[in-house]
Amino acid sequence: MAEFWETNFSEKREMWGLEPANSALLTKDLFLEKSIKKVLVPGIGYGRNAQVFRESGIDVTGIEISKTAIELAQKHYGNDMVIHHGSVTDMPFDAIQYDGIYCHALIHLLDEQQRKKLIRDCFSQLADDGYMVFTAISKKAHTYGTGTYISKDRYEIFQGVQMFFYDEESIQAEFGEAGLFEIREITENFPFYLILCKKTL
Repeated sequence: MAEFWETNFSEKREMWGLEPANSALLTKDLFLEKSIKKVLVPGIGYGRNAQVFRESGIDVTGIEISKTAIELAQKHYGNDMVIHHGSVTDMPFDAIQYDGIYCHALIHLLDEQQRKKLIRDCFSQLADDGYMVFTAISKKAHTYGTGTYISKDRYEIFQGVQMFFYDEESIQAEFGEAGLFEIREITENFPFYLILCKKTL
């Protein structure tokens, strides 16, 4: 995956533009409402979604597998944001407890064990009463069932990209013990789920 993303960011640069995803705007509103001050963004890319949090006075730390993406984030948004260079599968990168975590369009690119570990690692870095928000592709996407079958609800869409397509049942199964309290259907470039969790004592 590291090589895939490095190649993509090197060739396509700001491939999603500089406008934030719908889910980032929704999450920013939630984080402001809940007075979230310190946010971790696994898979921060070149920072387009992180910037909406920073503009709202929220401190952001990122994790990113592509060195080129980190360089693009620094070019657009400056050098004062901590971005750990590495894979989310190697979390944690620090011992900090964050009161917010936002992970966009990443978890569905992982296999089952990696997904479980990411949820577990994020939840363990979430402070008490903190919120974490994931977005994941839905089985309602037109790409569901296309490409090469890997395992249940998981397909290699094109070379190097294997996607797991979620429904509410699989969200409950994977996030049920991580403070899941709401599942919303939203539209990004595909039908997505917005998955909201809270860490309560």
